[in-house]
Amino acid sequence: MLETLKYLIGSTGVSGFGSKSTAEEVTETCPDLRSITAIITGATSGIGAETARVLAKRGARLVLPARNLKAAEEAKARIVSEFPESEIIVMALDLSSLTSVRNFVSELESLNLPVNILINNAGKFAHEHAISEDGIEMTFATNYLGHFLLTKLLLNTMMKTAKQTGVPGRIVNVSSSIHGWFSGDMIRYIGQISRSKSQYDATRAYALSKLANVLHTKELAQRLKAILIIFFIIYLQVDANVTVNCVHPGIVRTRLTREREGLITDLVFFLASKLLKTIPQAAATTCYVATHPRLLNISGKYFADCNEAWTSKLGSNSNEAAKLWAASEIMVSKHAKAVFDPLSAFDYHHM
Repeated sequence: MLETLKYLIGSTGVSGFGSKSTAEEVTETCPDLRSITAIITGATSGIGAETARVLAKRGARLVLPARNLKAAEEAKARIVSEFPESEIIVMALDLSSLTSVRNFVSELESLNLPVNILINNAGKFAHEHAISEDGIEMTFATNYLGHFLLTKLLLNTMMKTAKQTGVPGRIVNVSSSIHGWFSGDMIRYIGQISRSKSQYDATRAYALSKLANVLHTKELAQRLKAILIIFFIIYLQVDANVTVNCVHPGIVRTRLTREREGLITDLVFFLASKLLKTIPQAAATTCYVATHPRLLNISGKYFADCNEAWTSKLGSNSNEAAKLWAASEIMVSKHAKAVFDPLSAFDYHHM
């Protein structure tokens, strides 16, 4: 009850920010970003578009990967009209396609661009059951697996950039508090909904994908820490640090269309609206975690309202994180098309 009250009134936490803080407010004191290159998925609208706008305002060069290039060009045009000196590169990327992810990274590497910040923001809520070209349920493929592969393929570039510039790289995975709605065997459920729509529930599938974002953050942070230790042992210095954190942006305020039915209904909608955020408020936590000096070298954490928060019990389970990572490696393998078997965890068939 107390936490809800703090949220409603916008009470600030230890960071100095809270639920009512905006993306512009949380980046006012961030370092000059003119030497920073940031990749932001899902930046054509909503939270991603506001994240891109604010980082451009602070001087960052942006790479906007998008499935809909027309929408991405329009998003670019909006930013450039406001900040004419912005450098923005639009590139093709369909996160539901592992081939598209590989092609994007290959094209990016050909440009010889540094990568300082990776914001895995794109997401979808699929009301209807669908399977990706790689044989994976579409919500999971788009929200998690595509980002898993994208991060994996960009990691060397990010570490190289960090080493050359002395500025630690930052990866931000955009999740949701809805990750706590999932319970049960993750791998089994992925297998079930990737094979058949009979077990498909749109909300549960979305919650699973957001839980996967949380567990990805946890496992990747541990692996990056291990790499850092190896670097120190070999070179007696740490100059290639990359961190990864996860955020819950909040639920965005959208236009409500309804028939007015009296005082009680009006009151319900009024109270509900107070729990929702504007888009600038919803983008705040992502921008805070991606840029704020306070979070230098902070990794493996989960943030909400610009402050560290708790994940679900399953979201903090190291064994589940390791198991998901192993399954993900199989799913993104170039040499195999992942086909999950809900009875034996997973198997794969060569293409």
